[in-house]
Amino acid sequence: MALSRLSSRSNTFLKPAITALPSSIRRHVSTDSSPITIETAVPFTSHLCESPSRSVETSSEEILAFFRDMARMRRMEIAADSLYKAKLIRGFCHLYDGQEALAVGMEAAITKKDAIITSYRDHCTFIGRGGKLVDAFSELMGRKTGCSHGKGGSMHFYKKDASFYGGHGIVGAQIPLGCGLAFAQKYNKDEAVTFALYGDGAANQGQLFEALNISALWDLPAILVCENNHCEFIFWLIVICLVELLRLLC
Repeated sequence: MALSRLSSRSNTFLKPAITALPSSIRRHVSTDSSPITIETAVPFTSHLCESPSRSVETSSEEILAFFRDMARMRRMEIAADSLYKAKLIRGFCHLYDGQEALAVGMEAAITKKDAIITSYRDHCTFIGRGGKLVDAFSELMGRKTGCSHGKGGSMHFYKKDASFYGGHGIVGAQIPLGCGLAFAQKYNKDEAVTFALYGDGAANQGQLFEALNISALWDLPAILVCENNHCEFIFWLIVICLVELLRLLC
């Protein structure tokens, strides 16, 4: 019902409010496509390999496109949070807000032929792979028009035509699966790469080290990306605070 109400409204409802302002008071945003050079504020730290360049060539048009993609993802996750609190999204709902730059930046450097497999924070990765908002919200609310036909929910988005092999609910389970995708790419001579994303909470999983080992031994085209969102740190901080509170109460 929520989706039908949303789709029945005019398209102007979904447009940013800034478009309704008079042109005389709008802030000018450059869309110049001429190249500009930007240098990262913090140098890269590498291990047994050459560090990438801190300078990158881009344009105002490209940077604005990155910002729009990230803002779209953030608004989607805020809406998903509201729907979850309203009990229109059932089960689990792991949000990606605060990590949008990673999804957008990675997509800027790869193609849809390259495969991505990730954990249960998969909403924005799906959008970055070209997924539609209506497909994402349909899946979140269990509709058969969702990207996984309403059977996966928040943790199991999927888009095979864009080489997105889903979110996975078990911590770290997607990492060896990503190495399997990389093995298939190498076997089929696809000239593509697989990106296996995991959070810092999966960094102590044995399957991560096994996957790293097999990737190195077989020279697989796999890139393992740690999305360090500090969830593990926050979890143990809460546990420690609760233990201290119980100790004081007892």
